[in-house]
Amino acid sequence: MARRKAGEVGECGIGDELIVSSVGLHHGEEFPISGYYGSGTIFLSGCNLHCIFCQNWTISQAREGEVISISGVAQAMANLQESGAHNINWVSPTHVVPMLAEALRLAYQNGLNIPLVYNSGGYDSLEVLRLLDGIVDIYMPDMKYGDAETALKLSGIEDYPHHNQAAICEMYRQVGPLVRDEYGVAKRGLLIRHLVLPEGLAGSEKVFAFLEEAIPGPVDVNVMEQYHPCYRADTLPTLSRRLHASEFRFVLDMAGTKSSIRIVN
Repeated sequence: MARRKAGEVGECGIGDELIVSSVGLHHGEEFPISGYYGSGTIFLSGCNLHCIFCQNWTISQAREGEVISISGVAQAMANLQESGAHNINWVSPTHVVPMLAEALRLAYQNGLNIPLVYNSGGYDSLEVLRLLDGIVDIYMPDMKYGDAETALKLSGIEDYPHHNQAAICEMYRQVGPLVRDEYGVAKRGLLIRHLVLPEGLAGSEKVFAFLEEAIPGPVDVNVMEQYHPCYRADTLPTLSRRLHASEFRFVLDMAGTKSSIRIVN
C-alpha cells in the first residue's frame, strides 16, 4: 500500500493529488445513467488495472489530465448539477476514494443532492466499499473476466474473479437491483458491465454462472459489443481484431438464458 502523504505513488501511478482528465455531461453511458440530460462525469486519471486493450489508455495508463484541488472537484460536482446532470459519475475512482470522499462532503455542504455513480473496473476492496455504504447510490462496475489467469495476462492483476465477485456481492447488498424513476433514469442500484472479448477471453459463461448462483436477482447487466484493438492489444493475436457479430450474439443469448439477469443497454 502506497504512503501517498509521504510522496509515494500507488500502482495506479497517482500520489496524493487528484488528476482529472475531463469533467462534463456525458451522453454515451447506458440510458439509465445518461438519461435525457447526460451523466455528470468526472474522469479520474490513473487506474489500478493495466489492461493491454484499454480504450481510455491515455487517461488510465498515461495519466493524461490536470491536477485539481479537492475543493475544485467539489465545485465541479456542483457545476454539473447546475448544468442538469442526472447524477455525479466518478469514472475509475477506486484508487482515489479518500480524496473524492472529501470533495463529496464539501459538495454536499453546498447543496449537491443528485445520485452518485461509482463507475469502476470492478477490482475494488471490500474495506473501501464498506466505507461507501450509504454514500454511493448507483454502482456501475465491470465484470471483466471469469478466469484469474486471463486477468493476470491481460490486466496485470492477481485473483481478479475472487476480488471482483466479492465486490459485486457487497455492492448488491448495499444498493440492490437497479431502480429507475418514471422516465427510466436510474435512482439507485447495481448495473454491471461485461465487455465481450474475442474467442471467449472474457470468460462470460463463468461470469453469468456466478451471478445466477450468488445474486438473488434481479441483477442488471449491460453485455457490451464495442471491443476493438487499442493500446497494446496487438501484442496478443487473439485481441488484434474486432469482435465478430456471432461472438457477441452467442454471449448475449447466453445471458438471456439466466433467469436472474436483466439485460440493459
